[in-house]
This record gives sequence, C-alpha cells and structure tokens, in this order.
Amino acid sequence: MPTSVPLDRLVAYCDTRTRRTAYKDAPGAWNGLQVANNGHVAKIGAAVDAGVVPFRQAVAAGIDFLIVHHGLYWDMPRPLVGPAFARVATLVHGNCALYSSHLPLDGHPQLGNNALLARQLGLKPTRPFLVRDGTPVGWIAAHAATRAALRRQLEAQYGRVIAIEYGSAHPRAVAFCSGSGNSAIPELAAAGADTLVTGELREEWFNRAQEEKLNLYLCGHYATEVHGVRALAAELARKFGLPWEFVATENPL
Repeated sequence: MPTSVPLDRLVAYCDTRTRRTAYKDAPGAWNGLQVANNGHVAKIGAAVDAGVVPFRQAVAAGIDFLIVHHGLYWDMPRPLVGPAFARVATLVHGNCALYSSHLPLDGHPQLGNNALLARQLGLKPTRPFLVRDGTPVGWIAAHAATRAALRRQLEAQYGRVIAIEYGSAHPRAVAFCSGSGNSAIPELAAAGADTLVTGELREEWFNRAQEEKLNLYLCGHYATEVHGVRALAAELARKFGLPWEFVATENPL
C-alpha cells in the first residue's frame, strides 16, 4: 500500500468519475478542488458539509483529502474573517485539501445519493428524474410492494421519517431526490410517479400532497446525503490503495 498519492491524481480521478463538468450547478457551488494541500495525500475523508467542526475532526483523524457534498463557496465572494477564516485556516494549518461535489454526487448513476437511496431499498434506479441541461439529478425506480412496506423500509434505515401519505397504497414508481425535494414535487406527475423519497420540504407541500394525491417521505437532508461522498471516498481509496474515513456530525436536519 502506498504511503501517499499525488493530490492532482486524486482530483483528476474525481473530476472524471463524477462527470464534474457535465453538471450546471448553483452559481456558487464550485464543484471540484476548493482548497489544496502540500500536494500529496495519505488518507481520504468524506463528510456531508464544509464546516469548522468537521474540518477539525478530519485533521485530528489525519485526513489530508476531504470530500464534501456541500462546499465552502455558496455565497462567495466573502471576506475571510470570522467563521469563514476559521474554516480555511483549519484546512490550511492541518494540510487538508478540500474537494466539493454537489449535483454530480446527487445524480451519478452509480455513486450518486439518489441512485444509492433506491438501491438501499432494494430498488433499481432506471429512469432519470429532475433532468437539468440534459443531465439527471434524481432517479425513479419501479416499485412492486405496498406503500406500507416502503415506509417500514425507510424507518429501518433512518432515525426519523416524516410520512405524508395521500397517494396510491401500491405505488408503481418511486422518485428519489436527496436533500431538498422542493423542486421535485412539481415534476412528479409528468414523470409518472406519485411517491417521492427526499430529505426535507417546505410546509406548503402538505396541502399540495392532499390535493394532488401524493406520498411524500422526508428522511432528513443530511441523512439522505451521506451516501454519495462515502461511495466516492471508498472507491477512491480502493483505486489508489489509501485508507479512508467518514467524518460524521450531529446534524439532525
């Protein structure tokens, strides 16, 4: 097993594997390498969010290449003062590079949160959902069991599931949109689905679920987005013969 691998090799692999340039993301997402280190990586890490606490945890664990789903730059440019400075300083002083992958790790057919959510339930993601500029962000899977069985499966996987059940008792298709599902609901009917597994929703969608006969399962924004970063980190570790670790936080949202 090598003691370290050049940083640029890991970045190039991640860029290609996630099809980084194929996704038109939020204006400030900045998918890809956000902070460099000294140029070599001995341990890979994965976390859902950029933040001082997960960065400190990563540094303490000896991680020098951290993959996150939610990166640093959503509302940049921002002066590097206060918490913004503390985040960057923690990475720089700890020699920890930061790689962010948002929509690429939602829509990827093997490594993405939504495909992995479906497979976690024993379902096969076969139809693209939430297609943006020709690239899918979500996925739809055929479903042969009852709504009650789907709910039980989700409750076994997630600590808190909010179930809003006004759709079919035997949904034939289930749509998956990790994190925030607010943009997904208006596209359900056109996609031939009345059932959505997601992380969180605005309050207004409860009435719409009653009116439009929908099944909505909210499993937590954070909880539904641990899968992609873990999958990419694990694959990267296997590819380059390096150890890896998931940096968990106490985010209940």
